[in-house]
This record gives sequence, C-alpha cells and structure tokens, in this order.
Amino acid sequence: MKNTRPLIAGAAALTLTLSACGGSGDADAAEESGAAGAESGTVTVEHMYGPTEVEIPEGGELRVVALGWSDAEVSLALGVEPIAVHDWLGFGEENHGVGPWAADLVEGDPEVIPRSDEELDYEQIQALDPDLILNVNSGYEEDEYDRLSEIAPTVSGPEGAENFNPGWENHTQLIADALGLTEEGEQLIADTEDSLAAAREEHPELDGVEAVTGSKFGEAYGLSYTGDMRWDIMEELGFQMYGPAADMEPNQGFFADVSEEQVEVLDAEVAVLFPIGYTLEELEADPLLSSLDVVQDERAVLLDNQDDLVQAFSAGSPLSIELVLEELPEQLAEAVENLD
Repeated sequence: MKNTRPLIAGAAALTLTLSACGGSGDADAAEESGAAGAESGTVTVEHMYGPTEVEIPEGGELRVVALGWSDAEVSLALGVEPIAVHDWLGFGEENHGVGPWAADLVEGDPEVIPRSDEELDYEQIQALDPDLILNVNSGYEEDEYDRLSEIAPTVSGPEGAENFNPGWENHTQLIADALGLTEEGEQLIADTEDSLAAAREEHPELDGVEAVTGSKFGEAYGLSYTGDMRWDIMEELGFQMYGPAADMEPNQGFFADVSEEQVEVLDAEVAVLFPIGYTLEELEADPLLSSLDVVQDERAVLLDNQDDLVQAFSAGSPLSIELVLEELPEQLAEAVENLD
C-alpha cells in the first residue's frame, strides 16, 4: 500500500443493503480463531466498487482481516475481533495494532501487520484464510481492491468518498453491515452522537467561537476542514470556522496546505494545533506559530503527538471519539476563558 497520509473525515454518500439476515443482539467475545457476530446467512454490502456478498458462517464466526485505518477498532466496538490488524499508527503488537482505547477489547492474539511504504503483502493475507477483508478507511486504489477480492470478499469505502475519508458514521455502519450487525451499528452511531451532544450541552461557552484545527509538518503547516474528523468534532462541539481559514481553498477536499506566508489563517479565537513528524517542544518553539496572538494569549490547545489524545483525535472511530470527549472539551473551555 502506498504511504498516503490519511486524514479521517466527514460524511459521504452511502447505500447499504442486507439480504437473508441481520444482527442478533450482543456479540459474543472474540476468539483467536474468529469472532462471533451475527446469525448465519448472506450479507450484501454496497460500496464504491459495487456489491460484496459476505457469507456469515453458522454461529456467526467470521475470520476478519482489518486493513483500513481504524477498521479494527470499529469491528471491536461491535464485538467482533479480527484475526489480523493493519497497524496504521504503529501501536505495536503489545496493543494488537489498535489504539489504547480499543486494546482492552482484544481477547485473542490477532496477527499485527506493520504499516509499510510498500504494497500490501497479499500472500500473507491469503495465508490467513479470511472470510472477510475490511479496507473501508483506506486509499481506495482499485487495483488493490481487485487483488484483495481475489482472496476473500472485500468491503471498500462508501461511494463518492475521498481517500481516507469515509466519514465516521458511514465507516461504522458499513463495517457493521458487512459483519451482519446492522442494528448494532446503528446503535453505536446513536450512542456516539449522544456523547457528542452531551459534551456540547455541557460546554455552551464553546458555541459560536471561531476556531481552527491545524498542524505543523515538513516545511509547512496544515488546516483541517469539514470532512476531517478533527474539525468535525470541533463543529459538533459548537465551534465555527475562523473566517480567513474558511475562505481558503482546500487542496485535498478536507485539508489545506498552509505556507509560511499564510500562517495567520491559524490565528483564530481558539486553535487546536498538533505536530506531525515533530515533537511538542518543536511545535511550541516554532517562531511563526509562537508569534500568533492565539498562542501568545494561551487560547491555543497544543497537543503532544506522543499523547493518546492526539492519536484519538485523528483516528475518528466511535471508541476514539469517546476518549477525545473525555479530555479535549475541558482544554478548549480553558482556552475560551482567555478570550477578551
């Protein structure tokens, strides 16, 4: 797989159909040999490359290989433990290739596939003998999808989605339907939406405040837009995008590169800034960022890339969103207090 920098993002159109059977209540605990999910039958899932039929074995024990970013976390949240996990963020075998917010849900010993600049090891995946391959939050390369489909039924992203941009709701529901757990997916989405709404209600002081989410990477900076989960959470909490930032043209649909000459677009009433490939100390020492009023007035929340929060902020799965809501709103409320 090419090493495309993924960004979790917002909604995209999606049609899902189910045939034969649906979900069957609470899923059983996952086992190393597979995971109990739904009743047996045939599930048909529509995605960007057409329909995929998934045979749910008797007892619902599916051998699932989760390749897309956060695909394994969504599957675990639905009670289905993959037999293999593509370790997008380098969480390591000790965390079973998933974020700390999901690692405790793993009861077996899934194979961890390290992230690489090379294409996927198709022979390794074939040797796992999967019943289903999840590649929902990925780069959406058709050649890759075709090759995976030769191994096992493969589910890609929703129709119309950009690379690494399925939208957390569509991401969750698509995986739930592929597992034969449609109703469980709907409930997981509803519970997460309730958590977002509760956080907004708890912090009315955030409503209407102009904000940005941005990053420092390479020799430039970046700005998130609607469709990037990091900004989407901010909108859910009541923030509005800072005018000059909103006027910029995203060059990746949901993300814009910001040159040194444009860095003032990050100077909102409140900013959430995080490093990519840098340390927190280097972010704090950046002369351009440190010159901004939002930083000097302590209205910027600077995230440490070694902290679970910044990884959860990027992951955009229901489990990671819960962690973000435990920590970030309070920090944002403190930043708002420093407004004149």
